[in-house]
Amino acid sequence: MIQLRLSSAVLARTRFAFSPLAEAVKSLYVVHSGAIHPLHRGWYDRVRGDLRRADSDLLRGIVPPGGHVAEFLFVGATSTETTIEEQLQLVAGWPHEQLLLELQRAWRGVGVTPAVRQVLEDPDAPQRVAVELERYWHQVLEPYWPRLRGVLDADVAYRLDRLARGGIASLLSDLHPSLQFTDQAIRINSATDSDVDGGSLTLVPSVFVWPRMWVELGLLGEPSLTYGARGIGTLWAERPMPVDREDALGELLGRSRSEILMSLQVPRSTTDLAREIGLAAATVSSHLSVLRRTGLVTCWRSGRRVLYQRTALASVMVTAGQAEDWDEAQG
Repeated sequence: MIQLRLSSAVLARTRFAFSPLAEAVKSLYVVHSGAIHPLHRGWYDRVRGDLRRADSDLLRGIVPPGGHVAEFLFVGATSTETTIEEQLQLVAGWPHEQLLLELQRAWRGVGVTPAVRQVLEDPDAPQRVAVELERYWHQVLEPYWPRLRGVLDADVAYRLDRLARGGIASLLSDLHPSLQFTDQAIRINSATDSDVDGGSLTLVPSVFVWPRMWVELGLLGEPSLTYGARGIGTLWAERPMPVDREDALGELLGRSRSEILMSLQVPRSTTDLAREIGLAAATVSSHLSVLRRTGLVTCWRSGRRVLYQRTALASVMVTAGQAEDWDEAQG
């Protein structure tokens, strides 16, 4: 049992953060497991060819199949603006002896090849680990980061709404089935026994950690919970395209606004939409203003970004329009 003791000071400093490094590491865990869950299959099919260009031996040494994931690979997530470069800088500067000790724990019961052991026992191993993780990130995850981030943003918006409606207990109550919230602590069912009293708590939604939860006990002084974000079920589904250029929703709203609404199943910024749809950012912004005034889009600020998401009314319209297109195609 892991117990994170909660004081009023800890609750006052509870925050959300995103961890690109955690997504990289847990996606490696998915790949190395050899059993790709259907919810991650769409991503795996897209990147399978890119994975062949990675140093698979070294990556398996960092995240062994079926083993434990070293705790230092989850550090450095401090806000929703955390970058992979900031986190990998911490990894590159990690004390070599501590890195090797944590990886030895990860290998326990799994084993590692002599070649990988030789690399990781090199004093420059932390830098090599950081470089290879950065290469992996750029090859197989960075192109999809806006899509991943949209799911993470949606999860945080949902959690903050629960916080506003029911307080911290409501926010935490459905993070994960293994988590129990009491007035004094968060308790997580785990084979690890630990009792932690940190100065704050960081909540880190993640796509690839699902269906598990990861507890980082505070290697840098502050514990964090990395949990599966909501909404990953449709993350890798191809966005349905209209049957023809005169689709029902397009006839009603215009082609561009129809495309924008279909893209806003998860929150996106103006820049994200412009890149996906192929329109100028100023044009997208103008369309979003109209959609917002008509109650089809809502928006909020997340850090330095303004995020847009379609409303329930807009989702009904999108679904109805797609059903109409399907009926016409079959007829």
